[in-house]
Amino acid sequence: MSNGFDEKTAEINKNQIKCKDCGGVLNFSPGTSHLKCQYCGTDNEIVAEKANAEEIDFEKFLAEKVHTSEEQQISTVKCNGCGASTTLAPNVTSDNCPFCATPLIIANSSIKSIIKPKYMLPFKIDRKKADGLFKDWVGGLWFAPNDLKAYVERSTDKLNGMYLPYWTYDANTSSDYSGMRGDYYYVSESYTDSEGNSQTRQVRKTAWTPSSGYVHNSFDDILVCASKALPDKMTRGLEPWDLPELVNYNDGFLSGFKTESYQIEVKEGFDVAKRVMEDPIKETIRGDIGGDEQQIITVNTKYNDVTFKHILLPLWISAYRYGDKPYRFTINARTGEVHGERPYSGWKIFFLVVTIIAVVAGSIYLWKSGQQ
Repeated sequence: MSNGFDEKTAEINKNQIKCKDCGGVLNFSPGTSHLKCQYCGTDNEIVAEKANAEEIDFEKFLAEKVHTSEEQQISTVKCNGCGASTTLAPNVTSDNCPFCATPLIIANSSIKSIIKPKYMLPFKIDRKKADGLFKDWVGGLWFAPNDLKAYVERSTDKLNGMYLPYWTYDANTSSDYSGMRGDYYYVSESYTDSEGNSQTRQVRKTAWTPSSGYVHNSFDDILVCASKALPDKMTRGLEPWDLPELVNYNDGFLSGFKTESYQIEVKEGFDVAKRVMEDPIKETIRGDIGGDEQQIITVNTKYNDVTFKHILLPLWISAYRYGDKPYRFTINARTGEVHGERPYSGWKIFFLVVTIIAVVAGSIYLWKSGQQ
């Protein structure tokens, strides 16, 4: 008698990519254009089609209340620790969350429908290089706990190859603003110096005048991470991504890697994109106001011709728990950009402080002895 988990596993197995020679499961080889059979070693070519940059109309998508893009069914397990929804390899019976190292309850897996990604960046950096970057990073940490060093020695199987979901947004904006323009001018001022002599000097003043206007901006590929599993600071630390190298989505590139499904929906993602657009818009307004200084009082922005697309971007990630707190290490699997969180050893810091105090006290004692 089958159960829900058996059916979900069967669904995953059905979508596996098999070797043309022996029928074994294929895994994508980072930095190549082929899938390698893990049983007979045969290379199976995969075609990477350059992305044709097709965008989805944002307003139409929301108005119709239906998905105007292709959907797909995926099986995921939601982490009770950080909330990440991650795909699993077939026949996996136990695993830890790649984002926080919390044990996953495999029986709670579910199949859901999501917007199918249109484009992706395949892995370019393989596990061996990623493992070396991880060890180099940890080896350079000051005051790291000793057990962190030990963890690194067995870190090879702790690094997870992940595809993170992202939205990209394009928009043309028009902004009405009001503000103040500040222009510098100088006046002569008399003063008495320290010797009692009368002097004059030039003092800078600012003349403020009201200003208002209308500016336009165009935005292309504003990148918004659709995952809540990693802090924004960490995902931003992985940038920049080589988005011009995007290729059309292909299941073959996912083989052998995990994928997180998006937790931030399209509309919520655009709210994030608006915040990203704020600073460039304000910079344009300051340029339009002119002068030596600018004060922006009000801004009213309209967003036109908004489009979006769903893409997947690759990273290597390792989650380590120390003192019941998760720490994460991530690598941009395209560029090698490294970003990580790290614990500190309280004992090492304590002993350093004690050593410094002892050295300073000893130096003072020797100096005083020499004065006698």
